[in-house]
Amino acid sequence: MDIVSTGRGRMAVLSASGRLNMVAAPQLKKAVDEAVAGGHPRIVVDLSAVDFIDSSGLGALIGGLKSARQASGDLRISGAGEQVRTVLGLTNLDRILKPYADIEEASHGW
Repeated sequence: MDIVSTGRGRMAVLSASGRLNMVAAPQLKKAVDEAVAGGHPRIVVDLSAVDFIDSSGLGALIGGLKSARQASGDLRISGAGEQVRTVLGLTNLDRILKPYADIEEASHGW
C-alpha cells in the first residue's frame, strides 16, 4: 500500500492505494497520527485506489477517526469502491464513516 499525504491548511488528504489489510493498516494509522501531530486535525482518506479492505483496515480508520477527534478534528473517507462500501455496510460502520463521493464533497463544510 502506498499513502500520499497532502496538507491543505488545517486539512490533510491521505490518498491510499492497493490493499488496506493487516499489513498496511499500521502505515495508514501512522500517517493519520503524523498528519494530526503536524497540525492537520481534519483528514480526508481518499480510498478511490483501494481495492480491498479488511477488519484491520477498518480498525486503522476508526483509530484515525479517534485521533482526529481528540485533536478537535474529524476523519472522513472519499472515493470508496464497491468492496469497501460493502464492508462498511455489513459492519454498520458506514454510519460512523460515511463514504463521500470525492475529496471535494468530503471536505465540504470545513
